[in-house]
Amino acid sequence: MFVDLKRQYRNSLKSFDTEENIDLAFYRPIGFAWAYLFRKLGISPNAVTIASIFLGVGAGICFYFNDLWINVIGMLLLIWANSYDSADGQLARMTGNYSRIGRILDGMSGDLWFITIYAAICLRENATDAFFGAHPWLIWCIGLVTGICHAKQAAMADYYRQFHLYFVKGREGSELESADKLRRRLASMPWRGRFWSKLVLFFYTNYTANQEAMTPAMQHLRRELQRRFPAAEPPLAFREAFRRASRPLMKYTNILSFNWRSITLFVSLFLGQPWLYFAAELVIFSAILVYMMVRHERICRTFTRRLENGEY
Repeated sequence: MFVDLKRQYRNSLKSFDTEENIDLAFYRPIGFAWAYLFRKLGISPNAVTIASIFLGVGAGICFYFNDLWINVIGMLLLIWANSYDSADGQLARMTGNYSRIGRILDGMSGDLWFITIYAAICLRENATDAFFGAHPWLIWCIGLVTGICHAKQAAMADYYRQFHLYFVKGREGSELESADKLRRRLASMPWRGRFWSKLVLFFYTNYTANQEAMTPAMQHLRRELQRRFPAAEPPLAFREAFRRASRPLMKYTNILSFNWRSITLFVSLFLGQPWLYFAAELVIFSAILVYMMVRHERICRTFTRRLENGEY
């Protein structure tokens, strides 16, 4: 029984290359326990994701109040929400119940959490801070710019993880998308009777296109791989070499994901200065994103040259 549970747990993980230590020590075991229970109860991954949205939005509302104990309740709700966010992916891998809608919904859940959190911080600063209270527009401008930076950080961190997983597990083990394929699917889908599905796909197509626009060297490498290996995976030697080069960057994708962002948020709340969270997002996390993108583009250019030189 224990050996079987251990095997199921390992299979519920994406890849040890892309998993963060905090997740492996805390969220993944809790997420697996939730996923195991939800599978027994016949609850779908999408239902778990929707539940996480309510928990995360509730957490954000708690951060509006200038009361540490209410803030702590919000922190616990946010941790609970993220354990569900872990559980929905693990449940999908345990049951094979994957869908593009599920992936989109999973991404939207985190966005809704942080939209609520950002709005709560802005309202709180206007209500409690003398400086921001005298300049109410300023914190909203800072919050808007920070939110845009956050969205870019999260999108690119996920994109780099999916590209890395492509070399670890192949096409079937990655959720890497192509904007061109999504556009063709979008064009073939009628609005009549499929309005909401087409609307969601429209936004997801634009989301993917933006990811591709920010990674020109990666797209050049993808096109070269598609040209040389249209119906097969790249050679194992190439995949292993790229994996070794890309693996050190996975720690940066993890920093730009939930755990370190939430730790920064919690510290700022304990200090009674939630605006510090915005400052960290704008300065520290944005700098990490730029560094990660520059290094990854350099890696992609190097491996494209190797392909063009006939090394693989």
